[in-house]
Amino acid sequence: MPPFAFRAPARILTGSGAALEAGAAMQATGARHVLVVSDPFILAGHAARAVVATLADAGLQVTMFDRVDGEPTVRLVDEAYAAAVQAGVDGVIGLGGGSAMDVAKAAAILAKHGGPLARFEGADRVPPGRLPLACIATTAGTGSEATRYLIVTDEARDRKMLVSTWECLPDVAVADPALTRYVPTRAAVAAGIDAFTHALEAYVSRRAQPLTDGLALNAIRRIVPALPRVVADPSDDLAREAMSMGALEAGIAFANASVALVHGMARPLGARFGIAHGMANAVLLPIVCGWSWPAAPARYRDIGAAMGAIATQGDTPADAGARNTVAAIVRLCEAIGVPTMAGLGIPADAYAAAIPAMAIDALASGSPANNPRVPLADDLERLYRAAYFGGTEAAVAMAR
Repeated sequence: MPPFAFRAPARILTGSGAALEAGAAMQATGARHVLVVSDPFILAGHAARAVVATLADAGLQVTMFDRVDGEPTVRLVDEAYAAAVQAGVDGVIGLGGGSAMDVAKAAAILAKHGGPLARFEGADRVPPGRLPLACIATTAGTGSEATRYLIVTDEARDRKMLVSTWECLPDVAVADPALTRYVPTRAAVAAGIDAFTHALEAYVSRRAQPLTDGLALNAIRRIVPALPRVVADPSDDLAREAMSMGALEAGIAFANASVALVHGMARPLGARFGIAHGMANAVLLPIVCGWSWPAAPARYRDIGAAMGAIATQGDTPADAGARNTVAAIVRLCEAIGVPTMAGLGIPADAYAAAIPAMAIDALASGSPANNPRVPLADDLERLYRAAYFGGTEAAVAMAR
């Protein structure tokens, strides 16, 4: 077995009410004045307001930045960075979904090293150091509270910009299911399938390792039965707890093993058509899995077993188990109401015209190289077409 490195946040707080301890945890990092990055919808809720109140109770001075109102952009990052510098903060807290946490990560880095963020695009280009950072998740999906990534839209280049560095890994990660109760249904679907995709891709990634394997499969075991229950009944506390923990486990797994082809294709789709990241993953997932499994059939069979879709005994042939897994993924997406591309409002002609450029951008992201079956540009174009024009039945047939 080759050597592996594995990292996770220094302090992880989980369970209902865990976010109320975030102030004390940030105090322990040495922070005394924090910028709280969030959005108006989150802060309108009682649970989020209670978290902010406990920060002051813990002795922290708080400056609010509540302008995150959608997918993060370079402009928004620059505004948060300016707010951090103007207030003279010595710590940053992201309170929200992946967008708020990504903006918080960027602000913590830029407050230490200066901008623009574009100079840090890519892998491991951030010098050591940043402000103390806590990420408090209010959705069960992105896993950003425990990852080494931030993604923002560069409006000037019409593309998603990925910054991958361990400086993005928070000092404090909080997965509190009490904060996820009032997430709208469509957002819960997008977040939940995002978490499932993180776990799946961490397990099939060429960079997977023993520690990430266990976390990824355990996340799948939690997420698959819980996600339809949360969508059907947001007051199902046990299901929300399972989703919160599963998203955290998936986040730690893919922070170390990386994501693969689904995410590589989702980023340009989201950048060009304004599709939320989780939903972009969702509409691509069945097709990509249907194309990828022949390169790692036993791994896809394991995922099916974790989903409860096939027998857990080792007597299920790998190819048959992998095909059953893809069919189970299609059923999961249908059960939680994942729409079609057209249902997302993407015009067919504009989509078709964008396919060559999206394929180039997807390859440039680097994520497809982690996939068990590594695509060429022609493969990506075929997959993009199948995802829009092939229908769900194309997913199981993609490997032929």
